Amino acid sequence: MRPKRKASGQDRSFIETARRGQIVQCAIDVIAEVGYAQASLARIAERAGISKGVISYHFDSKDELVQQIVDDAAVAGDAFVRPRTEAQTTAAGMLRAYIEASVEFYRSHQRHMRALLDIWTSFRTEDGRQRLGVRDNEAEMTIVEQILQLGQATGEFGAFSTRVMAVTVKQAVDGVLILMSAYDDLDFDTYARELADLFDRATRKEP
Repeated sequence: MRPKRKASGQDRSFIETARRGQIVQCAIDVIAEVGYAQASLARIAERAGISKGVISYHFDSKDELVQQIVDDAAVAGDAFVRPRTEAQTTAAGMLRAYIEASVEFYRSHQRHMRALLDIWTSFRTEDGRQRLGVRDNEAEMTIVEQILQLGQATGEFGAFSTRVMAVTVKQAVDGVLILMSAYDDLDFDTYARELADLFDRATRKEP
C-alpha cells in the first residue's frame, strides 16, 4: 500500500533512497534516448525492471520525477563547479574556473544533460506554459555576477554591466549543450579554453 505521507529526504531509508536514485537514473536514460514526450512512466519502469506502481510509490507523478531530474542536475553541478571556482584567488581565475568546470561537468554528465536539454523545452504546465525558464538559472547567474563584481572592485575587470555579462557567460557556457547534442566529436577542451579566453579578454581592464 502507498503510505499516507511520503517520506521526506531525512526520513527515507537507505533502500528507499537507492530505489529513487535508480528510478531517476532510468528516467534520465529514457529521456536522453527517446525524448521527454515519449518517456512514459511505463517505459521508465521497464528500463528499471520494476512495475509502474513502484515508481508511483516513490513519485506522485511524472512531473515530480522530472522535477527531481532537474533538481539533481542543479545540486550535482554546484557540487562540481563551486569548489573549483572558490579555490581560485583572483576574480579572473574564478571566472575561468567557472567556465572550464561547467563545460567539464557537461562532458562528464552527458546523458543527464541531453535529457535536461529536452526537458527544458518540453516540460510544461497543464495550460501549455514552460515550467523552466531564465529564472531557474538565477542562482548560477548570481554566482557569476558576484565574481564579476569582485573583479571590478579589485580593479581586475573593466567597466561593464555585470548583469548583462553574467547572462552572456551563462548562455555561452550552455551553448555547449546544443553542440553536444548535434556533434559526437565535440572538442570540449577547446570549447572551454577558447570560451574562457574570450571572456578573459572581454572583462579585462585595459591598461
